[in-house]
Amino acid sequence: MTRKYDLALEPDLPPVDYPLPELPEKEDLWIFGYGSLMWRPGFDHLGIEDAQLYGYHRAFCVTSVVHRGTRENPGLVLGLDRGGSCRGKGILCPSDIREPVIDYLYRREMVTSVYRPKMVRIRLLESGAMASALTFVANPGHEQYCGKPSLEEAARIIARAHGRGGPNVEYLKSTLEHLDEFGIADGPLHRIMELIENGI
Repeated sequence: MTRKYDLALEPDLPPVDYPLPELPEKEDLWIFGYGSLMWRPGFDHLGIEDAQLYGYHRAFCVTSVVHRGTRENPGLVLGLDRGGSCRGKGILCPSDIREPVIDYLYRREMVTSVYRPKMVRIRLLESGAMASALTFVANPGHEQYCGKPSLEEAARIIARAHGRGGPNVEYLKSTLEHLDEFGIADGPLHRIMELIENGI
């Protein structure tokens, strides 16, 4: 029997009815984080390593109507969009809590189904080894997928939006602080912050 996992961050979010990925039995699971999961995974883990994902890039391609905005005044949050590559973190989840952790991540990331879970290949940068990892990519067929807004448009949206998780601009600030701390350069995100600070 799988032990109940304490949903520490979003205990009131409903379960998400979506199939679990096919996983080898009794193996620890890498999870690739590219946004808040990098610094706030919310689950017990065996370690966090720098990692690179190819074929997707980090972008403000998702409108937020729960955490950083509302349906009346949507915000913007990060998603993985096709093309390029993304530097992030590989988080190693122990095998004995894989299913409850995946349930937790589904509740956290798939509130409105704008993200889809996907098994991807990542490179662990310390060792150079390749590993399979679970991550959440943007669903281009979803109504909240917004493609690639201009930097100016993104700045205007982020400056005024607010959701259950707080102001949208705080999400951007926190993201930039941690990207800087991790030594991850992301010019477009820094430029959006500059535009907001300059009154757009």
